[in-house]
Amino acid sequence: MQSNKSLSVWLVAFITTVMLSGCSSWVYRINVPQGNFLEQSDVEKLRINMTREQVLFVLGSPIAKDAFNSKTWHYAYVFNIDRESEQRKSLTVYFEDEKLTRITGDYDEPKEFNTPLDE
Repeated sequence: MQSNKSLSVWLVAFITTVMLSGCSSWVYRINVPQGNFLEQSDVEKLRINMTREQVLFVLGSPIAKDAFNSKTWHYAYVFNIDRESEQRKSLTVYFEDEKLTRITGDYDEPKEFNTPLDE
């Protein structure tokens, strides 16, 4: 009798756990931004021929540096707003001879980008 009762308790606990696991969409999840959050105003500060150190000062450390090509830095940002939508932005900066040569990605190129800081 004792064995049947403990088996029933375990069976009810198991079934309840399985049923509640299907309700995971009801669980509150915190939206956590991941990566490098950049604003267009940050990107506006970039100029051709900036050194790596100057780019680091303006944008911070990149989320990824290309392991096979040290001339490319990647800045990426992901923010999950809810389960169906998310905000993604990326910026890639390219260097030649330790100087910034171009940028690509989801941000507009600065109007003054082709004017070096020295001028």
